[in-house]
Amino acid sequence: MFQTEYEFALPKGYVDEEGNLHKEGVMRLATAADEILPLKDPRVQQNPAYLSIILLSRVVTKLGDLPAVNPRVIEELFASDLAYLQEFYREINGGVKIKAKCPKCEHEFEVDIGPGE
Repeated sequence: MFQTEYEFALPKGYVDEEGNLHKEGVMRLATAADEILPLKDPRVQQNPAYLSIILLSRVVTKLGDLPAVNPRVIEELFASDLAYLQEFYREINGGVKIKAKCPKCEHEFEVDIGPGE
């Protein structure tokens, strides 16, 4: 079966309004709509850096005991947790690995041919 959801643990964790810490979560693979629709959001049009906030709020399906993950939750993450989720997103959505072999020494290895490579 093809895996579409991935568990993660934030380095620091999200602290909700009651002071509860939420570290464990689930991120699903992004769809084309997840990457395209946020571009229409006025917050993204005013500040392109906000794209990652909207995008992560769409693909993080669970964070601790929170009833929902929305842009406000992502906005309130510690910077290290935001960076972690951005890297985790790239890891599960971007990379495709292929097996390769050096034509001279015949050493076998894997090559990551993710976006921008």
